[in-house]
Amino acid sequence: MAHTDEMLDALTDVKMFNYAPSAEAGTGRAIAGHSLPEYQCDALVLGSGAAGWRAAVELKRRGIDTLVATSKAFWGTSACSGSDKQTLHTANTRGNGEQFLAMSETLSAGGAMDKDAAYIEAVGSVNTCEVLKYLGLDLPEDELGATLRYQTDHDEFGRATSCGPRTSRLMVKVLAQEAMRLEVPLLDHTTAIKILTEGEGSARRAVGVIAIDKSCRDNPWQIVLIRCRHLVLATGGPGELYRDSVYPKNCFSALGMALEAGIQLVNLTESQFGIGTPRSHFPWNLSGTYMQAMPRIYSQDNAGNQYNFLADYYPTTRQLTSAIFKKGYQWPFHAERMLNYGSSLLDVAVYEEAKKGRKVFLDFLSNPQPGADNAPFSLDALDEETSDYLEKNGALLNTPLDRLQRMNPLAVPLYQLHGHDLASEPLQLTMNNQHLNGGIDVDIWGQTSLLGCYAIGENAGTHGVTRPGGAALNAGQVFARRCAQHIAYRNRCAQSYAVDEQQVSEAVTATSHSLAAGDDALTLEEVRLRVQNTMSDCAGILCRTDGVDSAVAALTALNQEIEHRNIKSEPNSLTRVMQWKQSAKLALAVVTSLQFYLHQGGGSRGARAIHNAEFGACPDSVKGPLEDWRFLPEKESDRHRMVCIRWEKSGLVPSFRPCRALPSLSLTDFENRWQRWLREEVFDTPH
Repeated sequence: MAHTDEMLDALTDVKMFNYAPSAEAGTGRAIAGHSLPEYQCDALVLGSGAAGWRAAVELKRRGIDTLVATSKAFWGTSACSGSDKQTLHTANTRGNGEQFLAMSETLSAGGAMDKDAAYIEAVGSVNTCEVLKYLGLDLPEDELGATLRYQTDHDEFGRATSCGPRTSRLMVKVLAQEAMRLEVPLLDHTTAIKILTEGEGSARRAVGVIAIDKSCRDNPWQIVLIRCRHLVLATGGPGELYRDSVYPKNCFSALGMALEAGIQLVNLTESQFGIGTPRSHFPWNLSGTYMQAMPRIYSQDNAGNQYNFLADYYPTTRQLTSAIFKKGYQWPFHAERMLNYGSSLLDVAVYEEAKKGRKVFLDFLSNPQPGADNAPFSLDALDEETSDYLEKNGALLNTPLDRLQRMNPLAVPLYQLHGHDLASEPLQLTMNNQHLNGGIDVDIWGQTSLLGCYAIGENAGTHGVTRPGGAALNAGQVFARRCAQHIAYRNRCAQSYAVDEQQVSEAVTATSHSLAAGDDALTLEEVRLRVQNTMSDCAGILCRTDGVDSAVAALTALNQEIEHRNIKSEPNSLTRVMQWKQSAKLALAVVTSLQFYLHQGGGSRGARAIHNAEFGACPDSVKGPLEDWRFLPEKESDRHRMVCIRWEKSGLVPSFRPCRALPSLSLTDFENRWQRWLREEVFDTPH
């Protein structure tokens, strides 16, 4: 038993290590009477999450001089986030293997996803899984050596596997250990604020970045210059855009910086929202077994009065308990699942309770309260799907806590580590923003619209609308390897590019203005509140066209104010100032993309219900139709195109592009395709 406890602790409380070696700067560059430390490498990876470390490992294994720069090592979404059984979504789920086409169809089933990218992620998932296992990721196996599987959201087949709640943190650990073994240098506490470019038009390419290094003492701006031939953006998602979020704090991504560099972004309209612990406590997704254990869900007002609010939405206890159970593998909000008393009607109920000023809780010591029919909860009255699942897992037990501990022994200790004892107190939950399915537009090698610049992980907008749970972790690993292959091919003929001194001067001037901002400058707190409140109130799970229009106006005004008044930088806050400037632009890009989509007649898909009082489909509740949630269904034609956006001299320019198709596949011409591989022609795909 002691060995078991030790093993469970290791999967829950994952300790990191001191990374070495650190990057060393070369000769400094003089500017405005100060020295800017200068680093140089073939490939610069920004970000130290699972995707970033995988890219660094793959690059170094191919002999590429690689440098990793990060705001904070072992911080961010990969290292700090998770869920009940954090999922890695892969192929090869049966004894005779898996049809990759079937998996790629599942990945792109919701639309707005390139078919070739979906196939790449399906095929590459085998390498993802096996390399991680080789490096030490302890994915569970059966006695015959097959990786264990289960079903997750948007997954009809059961392609999910997991090491437990900290799967992505364990991925970060084994990949970083391999990078350290390969002696990949790390530049820690360093945040890129500007992409440096060379050339014009279609020949324009990335040649480095300007970054703020908190340890730099050579100049008052703490600015360093990093020159590179190839740039990999792997900085994670924009976790600060929303007020209610399960992202770790201070996750900003590189999307705003990419916008400023003129790089095309795509699918910013597509996010994931769902129930989780409040960010002010311990931000965590409440999916999987937390919901399949079927705890009591209630709300409480400021006077301490408790409400069985779900009885106002679900006609019967059987429907109510089924919705709670299904929320485990239908975790993200989806407009269509509001209908027929589905699982997303629960999200609506939680959202409406928050509007009333009430807090919502999970109680694992008590079974669900009755629905509107007042029938008591009974294990004998469960629907067939729920009953069969619990029976197969030996979890037809009397209390939610018993069921949770039986199905997932890591679930309770995880929360105990963060001061919440599920065995003695209820757990508060809210509706949170969890993941951006859009991001930077990339080709089949992960290359962006800027030559020499690649985007992987949550920076890359490859996911479409309804990605299965865990597909994002897989996508980051697959495209990390893909971009490393492409960079290794390109690097042999790449030259060193000169850095334009004017671009460096512009970056220094911008930071100098923030340090010298006057009394009328905006404060960081003011900018944060205006961005987050606008996004949460107007671009959450319920959107109205007039609300999105108002959000565009409000964020346009904010960006203009930032331009004219600046943001005041306090000591040691210069990095945050630059990040919030870019976040304000990114927020405007998100709502501008939404506005463009809605004004083109776009309907509800994935993350959001688009309100339409006249032609919409309306979810029902016990008290009648929920008219405020009447939504416009998605148009079939929108499944085959994506919303793109780019920052040009005239401002933000949105547009549509069609989803790329899957090229013809053949298994009968090995020799021809082998020669194409040997001649490296596969890497010469159109940009």
